[in-house]
Amino acid sequence: MFNRIDKKLFVTIIIILIFGLIIFGSAALGVLSSNEVKFYSVIKTQLIYALIGGTLALIIGISIPYKFYQKYAYIIFGSSLIFTTLVFLPGLSKYHGGAHRWIDIGSFSLQPSETLKLAFIIAVAAWCTKYRSLFKNWKYGLLPYLIGVGLVSLIMLLQPDFGTYLVMVTASFAVYFIGGARKKQIYTLIFLCIIGFVTLISVRPYMLERVKTFFNSSHDVRGSSWQLNQSLIAVGSGGALGRGLGQSVQKFNYLPEPIGDSIFAVMSEELGFLGVIIIVILYGIVGIRGYIISMYAEDQFGRLLSIGIVIIIISQAMINIGSMLGIMPLMGVPLPLVSHGGTALMAALFELGVLLNISKTSIIV
Repeated sequence: MFNRIDKKLFVTIIIILIFGLIIFGSAALGVLSSNEVKFYSVIKTQLIYALIGGTLALIIGISIPYKFYQKYAYIIFGSSLIFTTLVFLPGLSKYHGGAHRWIDIGSFSLQPSETLKLAFIIAVAAWCTKYRSLFKNWKYGLLPYLIGVGLVSLIMLLQPDFGTYLVMVTASFAVYFIGGARKKQIYTLIFLCIIGFVTLISVRPYMLERVKTFFNSSHDVRGSSWQLNQSLIAVGSGGALGRGLGQSVQKFNYLPEPIGDSIFAVMSEELGFLGVIIIVILYGIVGIRGYIISMYAEDQFGRLLSIGIVIIIISQAMINIGSMLGIMPLMGVPLPLVSHGGTALMAALFELGVLLNISKTSIIV
């Protein structure tokens, strides 16, 4: 099973996972100070998802030949769409933080949109592979892509979950572009994205507040700008080498979601610029190895799927880090393999497992 996989990528994934568990354990101390029961609960679930569920997801991703996804691409995408709509079903839906993003199954919560991310990329990659020569005709190029984006947009923005939606659209756009999109189609998509963004911030007041916060961090410092300001305090307090592992102050009732979206700020405070450089380099290695795998993949579908997976992981990391540093608006996106979130962790490991499977047929250099 592990024969011929990209060993450099595999080792990097394991290092990020271990590094993430250490940072998570430290960040969770902020939960312990206010809720001891919740602390032990999140530690237990993170270990279960990482060491059992995550390991299983990675192994399954490596084991299944990636061409299987091409054969059943539209079934996988359709099933994921239906699965994600369950977040609106009374009795299953879990409402938290002003959004319907989770479903409760027994004592576990799942975030179906994590499966939709990869499913949408699989569908776009399969379509581009089959119909690239016909893309000049908008019925085979732009129209099917817009239908897919429209379905994803409807489900994701009704939840709402703009951060995950942005990751999906970014990765799918890259796959569509590399897969053979024409210039006019790209210009049309860019125009539609601008119109869509302006419309969203017009009808979603909280998104407008995040845009204001991005341009002016002193805007509403006890409201919409609170998380950004506390994050910047944490990052600045870390200096070059950090306060030391476990020594963050901001994780104690200052940073919202210290084990979730804000975990990068906790890491920056405790490990300083050195820790930031380490995690950025590790993600950089994932990106570089993934790009090499895509360049030398056996077929077009493998190339497109691998580049889509790389962009899912790297764009998510960039959005999270950028949000915490104030160079991007806050999106509510977890840091891959580090932040709390069982479904997100398992989904990321499965995606990376698929990438490793593609590397088996690549002429890796």
